[in-house]
Amino acid sequence: MSSALTGLLPCPIVQAPMAGGVSVPKLAAAVCEAGGLGFLAAGYKTADGMYQEIKQLRSLTSRPFGVNLFMPHPEYADPAAVGVYAHQLAGEAAWYETELGDPDSGRDDGYDAKLAVLLGNPVPAVSFHFGVPTPEALQALRRAGTVTLVTATCVDEARAAEQAGADAVIVQGVEAGGHQGTHRDLSETDGTGIGLLSLLAQIREAVSLPLVAAGGIMRGSQIAAVLAAGASAAQLGTAFLATDESGAHALHKQALTNPLFVRTELTRAFSGRPARGLVNRFLREHGPYAPAAYPDVHHLTAPLRKAAAKAGDAQGMALWAGQGHRMARAMPAGQLVEVLMGELAAARTTLSNLPAQGGAL
Repeated sequence: MSSALTGLLPCPIVQAPMAGGVSVPKLAAAVCEAGGLGFLAAGYKTADGMYQEIKQLRSLTSRPFGVNLFMPHPEYADPAAVGVYAHQLAGEAAWYETELGDPDSGRDDGYDAKLAVLLGNPVPAVSFHFGVPTPEALQALRRAGTVTLVTATCVDEARAAEQAGADAVIVQGVEAGGHQGTHRDLSETDGTGIGLLSLLAQIREAVSLPLVAAGGIMRGSQIAAVLAAGASAAQLGTAFLATDESGAHALHKQALTNPLFVRTELTRAFSGRPARGLVNRFLREHGPYAPAAYPDVHHLTAPLRKAAAKAGDAQGMALWAGQGHRMARAMPAGQLVEVLMGELAAARTTLSNLPAQGGAL
């Protein structure tokens, strides 16, 4: 394992930061205590809310952990397109007896304030989604003793992360659940995502930074595959979403293996940015018409998603999930880390016993 990640990862498993209340301190603590690297998700929280979660996590574990930040989103959406979508969602608001949210509720997710907190109260690792921080910000975090990771969904993004001075790259394949971490959200690139193993190989040849592989990983044998392909560790989200400590809504956890939800899709329906979720009624009805307008659409649909969850209606919730969701296992997070490590060891043994050259197996 490369030096930038040595000490953070007794075992090569990272718990993905999942915003929206999933990656709570007790989940991150359980992963850390089992030898993985747990992450808090600062997205959609205030700077103080993030700080309080960091304090809580530190009371639960003395092991290294990370915090994920959303980069500010500079592109401004077409207000007319957002207005048309709001009109389309009027029926949803009436059905759930709630108002639509204000699409102009903020675009930067409190990034500067959160960065200031993390510089004043350093944590072992900070990862970034939706873009690359400035070289000055990355250098300041390094001086504070923080390892920095930047999500990349293509070779150019990985190169940008390296040039800016990041310590590692999170290689996110198109299989991943939740939001794709693309640095720019361009509707013309919809449907052009690259699978994890292909992307990992391309980025491994393009940059010299350590890589963390993410996207559809649910078993230890898959961790073995990405390690063999050049990753230093694997990042798992959906696998941990189903665990006991996860803060996900019970309906969300159940939906992962519910036969009613047979597949996932990338959609803009809930947030205005491509994100992979289980296909439900809301996604089917509104996904084809949702504009490229993040975070405007996220703010717009927030009351609808909250009302659907309160009503126990999974058909109106954002059920983020990766392509491997049917392989989710409900168990304590620490136990899942142990199971994954056992599967990884078994896979490595199998690989070591394969013939060195071609021939009958």
